[in-house]
Amino acid sequence: MPNSPRFMLAAPASGTGKTTVTLALLAALKARGKSPVSFKCGPDYIDPLFHRAVLGIPCCNLDLFFTPEETVRGLMCEHAADKGIAVIEGVMGYYDGSGTGTKDSSYEIARATDTPVILVVSAHGAFLSVAATVNGFKSFRKDSRIAGVILNDCSEPLFDMMKDMLENETGLPVLGCLPRLKECAIESRHLGLVTAVEIRDLQDKIKRLGEAAESSVDLNALLKLAASAPPFSGSLPNVEPRFKISPRIAVARDEAFCFYYEDNLNLLERYGAALVPFSPLHDKALPEGIRALYLGGGYPELYAKALSENTSMVESIQGAVAGGMPTLAECGGYLYLHEELEDNNGISYPMAGVIKARGYKTSALQRFGYVTLTAREDNLLCAAGESIPAHEFHYWDSTNTGSSFKAKRPGGREWPCIFTHGALLAGFPHLYFYGNPKFAENFVKAAAGYAEMYEKSV
Repeated sequence: MPNSPRFMLAAPASGTGKTTVTLALLAALKARGKSPVSFKCGPDYIDPLFHRAVLGIPCCNLDLFFTPEETVRGLMCEHAADKGIAVIEGVMGYYDGSGTGTKDSSYEIARATDTPVILVVSAHGAFLSVAATVNGFKSFRKDSRIAGVILNDCSEPLFDMMKDMLENETGLPVLGCLPRLKECAIESRHLGLVTAVEIRDLQDKIKRLGEAAESSVDLNALLKLAASAPPFSGSLPNVEPRFKISPRIAVARDEAFCFYYEDNLNLLERYGAALVPFSPLHDKALPEGIRALYLGGGYPELYAKALSENTSMVESIQGAVAGGMPTLAECGGYLYLHEELEDNNGISYPMAGVIKARGYKTSALQRFGYVTLTAREDNLLCAAGESIPAHEFHYWDSTNTGSSFKAKRPGGREWPCIFTHGALLAGFPHLYFYGNPKFAENFVKAAAGYAEMYEKSV
């Protein structure tokens, strides 16, 4: 990327408001006509939906557990190639990784992409101690790349008092602040923030956040800092269509099913698939002419009654899976295929009934975190012994979590998972296809094979 202005927004810890600051800056940069593109560090599915709501274009994940550095750089180069500025939102605390060190952290992403970092620090309940926090993060690693500070939850009078002090104490430019905007607060629930589609006045909130950033952040200084980022390059695996047929794959996308890695979908298209969105909540049947089915994650437990009552869609999906249509279901999509699913109030509703199991609510995250999946038998996506990185994040559990794969944590813990039967693969883990593109290729191959078989039968 010869022209590669970019910066990362990181924070000392989760809960300090970096997502709010990111949305505010994206809105302000878009309003200025700077053509921003955004990225999210780590495996998060929800924050990218908010980025997309601001920019109207997909936000992609950068994750060093999922892929090597060269692929992370390649993905960033690809998505930022025709944009004016790239904005990366960090994950957790800046140095927090997948274990006890910095591995897979936002810091490692900044290092891999040679990106300057702006530390977002809450000004609530502190003054000089904020300088101690900033200096601690700046000096914790010699190559911290921390190049500026933005104060969150900070009024303009307080900012005027703190700016010179912080710059004198830390040697870093304080680029501005974002005041507490109660009317722009985004609610949380068991998996983090509510999703973007659930907030009716989201665009109004985004507009207000952008106006606040334009007023209280030195965007010219921010743009200058971003322009100081050096050129960098990366590469992606060689991927191209390899099948005679371009199969249509139905992708569930609505309020209940919205957790997808954008580059998973991109990779399916690169292998020649045509993706067709549909709604298990609102549509009466699967789209015409589809030859495979992708049910992603989301919050089906919040819409269990409505999903259950859409019996024509349930019957359509039952028939498709029973007829051998290649089907991939992750987390929420996997729960939807159960016989029953318990909603947030503990009431169970009939679901698609493809998997003989019941989904039920628990009181804590289940098997949360990164895993490497290794197939114990041949299946829809791979042969026995092949592996792919994935992520689990769910409070609901199942009476049948499957045993076709072995999941292994970075720390060594292992357990069986994923239900497979014929052309069906379903389980709690969210796969990341760029971690092993062959999985995506095999899904498209199965869809193309099903299409050929279907054409011969009619």
